[in-house]
Amino acid sequence: TRRADGVVNGPIGAEEVMHAVKEHPHYNAPIVQVEGKLRGRGVGMGFCRNNAGPSCVVANVLSNGRVSLVEGSVDIGGSRTAVAQMFAEVLGLAIEDVIPQVADTDTIGFTSNTGGSGVAFKTGWAAHEAAQDVKRQLIERASLIWDTTVDQIEYVDGAVQHKSDNELRMTFQEISGQLASTGGPVVGRANLNPSGAAGSYTANIIDIELDPDTGKIDVLRVTAIQDVGTAIHPDYVEGQMQGGAAQGIGWALNEEYYMGEDGSMQNTSLLDYRMPTTLDLPMIDPIMVEKPNPSHPFGVKGVGEANIAPPLGALSNAVHDATGVRMRNLPMNPASVLKALQEKK
Repeated sequence: TRRADGVVNGPIGAEEVMHAVKEHPHYNAPIVQVEGKLRGRGVGMGFCRNNAGPSCVVANVLSNGRVSLVEGSVDIGGSRTAVAQMFAEVLGLAIEDVIPQVADTDTIGFTSNTGGSGVAFKTGWAAHEAAQDVKRQLIERASLIWDTTVDQIEYVDGAVQHKSDNELRMTFQEISGQLASTGGPVVGRANLNPSGAAGSYTANIIDIELDPDTGKIDVLRVTAIQDVGTAIHPDYVEGQMQGGAAQGIGWALNEEYYMGEDGSMQNTSLLDYRMPTTLDLPMIDPIMVEKPNPSHPFGVKGVGEANIAPPLGALSNAVHDATGVRMRNLPMNPASVLKALQEKK
């Protein structure tokens, strides 16, 4: 897909997301009106490009068959677990046998910031490469134990084995216990600065109820649909989608800076800066559309921020559906909505 600025995107899930919107029961459900209130439904779409940058991972194989996986990316949103899953997948290990840890970049190779939905992409890729390094070293150790060449050994399903002798096989745990006698610790490393971070397309379907006397908007139902690439940890992915949608709803309806004549911000506390809470929102229903990123070993795309964008347009469309008034400024707080309704009259 070629963007308007000429850049060619790889396979993206925008079309699949739109089809998922049209096929979802929420999109096709009737809107039941109630006396004294105005109800409406809106759909909005959004996009967020993903960050990348340098990343470093160090994997220390322990004698008990477990691995201490050290990364330089701060864990925000469960990325530490997702990175450990990718490492474990390469080596055929149980996730419980991988111990993920975050190190300060003073003690590990430089890793760029945690931001832009880029950690699962860049540090997950580094974990993949570190696991390949561990695999290569374990094959070398097995060649010493069995007095053969490395090209006669392969790593399959969590074990090293001889290609032509089925009796010669050791699990990851078994060969880990022999590292001290075959040359010492095995440490897998990866330092990379990958390209190919894909953006994510997303859509929200939002139902609202608007009080025409006060301008107050209550959110009744939210469905968040997103192209998530490959969902490494589906529960965490859904949580990221829900959090993004909640943040976008806050931007659309409440959040605003009030500045004094001296240029200072007047609403500096969470009491006055109105962020949505669980009391303000319904359960957000996340729908994952998996369109893998071909540039990544596991098809990863970042998912953390794309869902911030759709609620702004979806809520504006919902207000228009309910009232016929088009809100063109944010936030759509009660005062601004009431003013728009009065101007319509």
